[in-house]
Amino acid sequence: DRMAEGYGPNAPALVSLATRGATLIVCVDCGTAAAAALDSVRGRADVVVLDHHKAEGPPPPVAATVNPNRLDCASGLNTLCAAGIAFLTAVAVVRALRRRGFFPTRDAEPDLLRLLDLVALATVCDVMPLTGLNRALVRQGLKVMARRARPGIAALLEVAQTRDRPNTSTCGFGLGPRINAAGRISEADLGIRLLLCEDPVEARTLACLLDSVNRQRQEVEASMLDDALRIAEEQAAAGHPALLICGPAWHPGVVGIVAGRVKERFNRPACVAGIADRLAKGSGRSLPGLDLGSAIIAARQAGILSTGGGHPMAAGFSLIADRQADFHVFLNERLAAASQLPSAADLPIEGALSVLGATPELAHHLARLAPFGNGNEEPVFVIQRARVVRADRVGREGTAIRAFLEGEGGGARLKAMLFRAREGALAEVLLNRTGTPLHVAGHLRTEDWNGGTSAGFVLCDGALA
Repeated sequence: DRMAEGYGPNAPALVSLATRGATLIVCVDCGTAAAAALDSVRGRADVVVLDHHKAEGPPPPVAATVNPNRLDCASGLNTLCAAGIAFLTAVAVVRALRRRGFFPTRDAEPDLLRLLDLVALATVCDVMPLTGLNRALVRQGLKVMARRARPGIAALLEVAQTRDRPNTSTCGFGLGPRINAAGRISEADLGIRLLLCEDPVEARTLACLLDSVNRQRQEVEASMLDDALRIAEEQAAAGHPALLICGPAWHPGVVGIVAGRVKERFNRPACVAGIADRLAKGSGRSLPGLDLGSAIIAARQAGILSTGGGHPMAAGFSLIADRQADFHVFLNERLAAASQLPSAADLPIEGALSVLGATPELAHHLARLAPFGNGNEEPVFVIQRARVVRADRVGREGTAIRAFLEGEGGGARLKAMLFRAREGALAEVLLNRTGTPLHVAGHLRTEDWNGGTSAGFVLCDGALA
């Protein structure tokens, strides 16, 4: 339970497992910095740590620590997420068992490739660079996911209304938030129960429950976001390189998402925390080239934070609420390079496109560059002087806008979608200024519907022509 037990291994839970007869405990995505907790079962159970978080010193005193971010690791695989490390560990275990003659036939070996859908989902949702081995894992994992053979994934794709072949956007925006919502504000085991479920009926029930929990999470997030953005705007105007926003009783399970929204809005590293009983617990999100995890670790080592750790793009922390100002000064000093960034992130444009030129054939060729994400960004094109013929709100909550665009000479129309469009200047223009010439930037994608394929445009930004 995240609220009661916090993150990572804790001694009472480990001792309970050992008392109930566990002789092997595997910690995934945690454990590198939990030597004290893991020491509680020394001599009672073997512990294996499969982690990717940055190590500060020697590995904990356990049977094995598999972590490409160990100080003594030269594997070069330090961009793997914990699920990728767990998968490679499983591959190594099967190989070792095969060499020892454990399997009577090759057919008796477990089919590890069927697990790649989970590896792909985790890699995308943990925002790992989609290069090298990660690219191969995600590319193959999305093929496995497209078969919808795992009842839990199939049910969640249905609940998320995903009819096309799943891609990285499906993972990052459709599946991941629903699975993670349970750990943020509800029962943390709902997600794992869904992924392990083999009964389609039960999977559907769990998927619907997760969808409901995610909508609750969105409501909690919305209630915090306005205040967080107001405080962040004041700090940005004052010239702070890093943003630190703390609020009374803000939900600790949602602060990471709010930090991400603040980071996106102001193009600054952002840490957001909720205060309860004089203790602030929070999460931070950063930008490429600004190592937030190292800054958080250094702040803890300096005695400013009570707890803290993470990796370059994301981190978690806690501190006595009275030390907020000290922490903010420390962040500003460690992340001073952020002051050189523009107030909004640049949007690199790969080229210009016309409505007539936005064809399914071109979209298909671009799709061959996928999977897109961190480290392999999806190409962005600009369509100049496009006119909105009509636009309306779509989706269950009406948070997306569907618009139809025409070029200067009229003729062909291109469907364009703007997501997360509850508010904003572009949303207002699309809905209320039909016929106004716009320069619009976005991604060209294929859309499969009723057995046919068409081109669609996913909007990123726009400007009056």
